[in-house]
Amino acid sequence: MEPINPRRFRRGPERTIQEGILAALKAAGWFCISAHGNEYQLGLPDVWASHAQKGYRWIEVKNPAAYSFTEAQQKVFPRMFDTGVGIWILFGDTPEELAKLFKPANGREVFYRWLLGVKK
Repeated sequence: MEPINPRRFRRGPERTIQEGILAALKAAGWFCISAHGNEYQLGLPDVWASHAQKGYRWIEVKNPAAYSFTEAQQKVFPRMFDTGVGIWILFGDTPEELAKLFKPANGREVFYRWLLGVKK
């Protein structure tokens, strides 16, 4: 018998990208925690990653073909930006995308361009 209201995890392009990012970071010695979107994590980026020599990163994963920001992210991200928190938005798990983690955070730019209707 199937449980009532089982929690279902969506398997889509973003989840596949996220799994690739996590695998690459963990292989490079990063400690990673995935946010699962429960009531205490609404609006947070998808992944928190830290490395002894490289510091920490808040990582938001987006599908390059079609992406948006949740209502909770639209409230939380600007507050994070305004208090100096960097968010790195990645559109894939390629070496080029992962290299963004070693440049200044791109979250503010990507987020506000999306609000203006300009993708990437």
